[in-house]
Amino acid sequence: MMPPANAHADVLIVGAGPVGLSLAIELGQRGIACIIVEKNDRVGYSPRAKTTNTRTREHLRRWGIAERLRDASPIPRDYPARAMFVTSFTGHVLATFENALNCSSERNEWYSESAQWVPQYTLEQVLLERVRSLPNVSVRFRCRLESVEQSASEVRSQVVDVDSGEPATIRAAYLVGADGAHSSVRNLISVKMEGRPDLARFVNLIFYAPDLAASHPFGKAIHYWFVNRELPIIIGPMDDGVDGKWFLGVPILPNGLDVDRMDATEILRRAAGVDVKTEVLSTDPWTSSSLIAESYSCGRIFLAGDACHTHPPFGGFGMNMGIGDAVDLGWKLAATLQGWGGSALLDAYEIERRPVHQLVLNEAVANQAVLGNALVRDDLDAPGPEGERVRAEVGRAIISAKRREFDTLGVVLGYHYDGSPLIVPDGSPAPDIDYSTYTPSARPGCLAPHAWLADGSSLYDLFGLGFTLLVLEQPDSSGVARLLEAAAARDIPLDVATPNEPRLGRLYQAAYALIRPDQHVAWRGDAIPENPRAILDCLCGNFSPSEPVAFSAESEVAS
Repeated sequence: MMPPANAHADVLIVGAGPVGLSLAIELGQRGIACIIVEKNDRVGYSPRAKTTNTRTREHLRRWGIAERLRDASPIPRDYPARAMFVTSFTGHVLATFENALNCSSERNEWYSESAQWVPQYTLEQVLLERVRSLPNVSVRFRCRLESVEQSASEVRSQVVDVDSGEPATIRAAYLVGADGAHSSVRNLISVKMEGRPDLARFVNLIFYAPDLAASHPFGKAIHYWFVNRELPIIIGPMDDGVDGKWFLGVPILPNGLDVDRMDATEILRRAAGVDVKTEVLSTDPWTSSSLIAESYSCGRIFLAGDACHTHPPFGGFGMNMGIGDAVDLGWKLAATLQGWGGSALLDAYEIERRPVHQLVLNEAVANQAVLGNALVRDDLDAPGPEGERVRAEVGRAIISAKRREFDTLGVVLGYHYDGSPLIVPDGSPAPDIDYSTYTPSARPGCLAPHAWLADGSSLYDLFGLGFTLLVLEQPDSSGVARLLEAAAARDIPLDVATPNEPRLGRLYQAAYALIRPDQHVAWRGDAIPENPRAILDCLCGNFSPSEPVAFSAESEVAS
């Protein structure tokens, strides 16, 4: 259904994929009126994303739909979170990664939600259900953006019904392009992408093969990598094996094989060594790229997700990074529209997110550099001691080269907003970011360290939609009152959480911590300053971008 001929919203979101839907939830649950327009109907068989990582699932928890996604998934909760490298389904296992991508449902102290191996279309449906529960958000499918123009106070967008050709005008305070790698919004505001657009070519297939799971002795896994020179494919399940829906990814190598013309049966016969009947549901040729936008905004128009950064899918970062963009941009847009966000708040969106995107882009490119054809050796399937020796050597090489792809917690949870103008520094050194080793840190800019509380609940469940003052030791009631009064004077939403567990003070290394709406630490200290206004001005961007609030680490943190 098209919007009225002249519609109005606080924010117009272009694109109803995971990023656009997540942004609508962040805004809608804060009372911000949104319209989402999407040129497609979102029905399809070709989800490129299949990993909803721990950080994204923590956002789903905030939105009240983490368990809904578990229940809606065609892949059971207890499905093994395992990645296996094999010579073929009739050959040998070379290496196995357990708890790949942190998809094991076993509780972990470091995060409130484990990752989930689930098709993107299932995630989209769950997000859409949540969006449709918000009375101030409307979604218009089969509605295409045609043009935009903006003034100092609004963005006017011309849209058209794809089926009828009926035009409409939508006026909004802001517009966000969450419309993917070929973003029409990005093109309309003439923002260029920089980097490498053609790293490698691949073909993805989604297919039925009901007999495939029983065709090999290796058991269940979310990834099977086939190590060979000609067709180093990757396959994985899209359900629990009952229906037998699978995905298959194969790189197009310079070896003369016409992969585009092969069906799934032939690919499986040549790469996996099994002969099973298949029914191809979709074929999706694509090119991996390493690109980042020269700018993430133009006036009142912003870009998020693949519209401003694209990278190879190896490591499962892409969609999840886009949802992280939606969370970061969402609370900042809401704060600005509600009047408590200052002039520098939205400028910090790109300042904070660009280094994270670059970090993840580098990781994904490094992961793509080592596929199955780079790991192959002669005599991998040879019998006897020589074959065992070669397979052991290759197995060690796989563990060394591919661990960073399946053990990603250091990147997923360990990134931080070092140098952000919205963070009050405390003089402590920035923690190193290691791709796999995550060390929780409450240094301002880092993700708030997680903990399970004595009653079994998550510390994160105490954090609100606005800022949260986390009281970690016996509070100074007058100091807390000063902070609450200063926040109320500016209409800044601020809750107080007092978990009353001494170990949290040791974890955060402070008596107090101010947690942002996105669950990153904004400030910590052992006392509330006599005048907390400077802290709040910094956190909310109430300063000129050219003159950020200056702090003395010693006076502000330790006072």
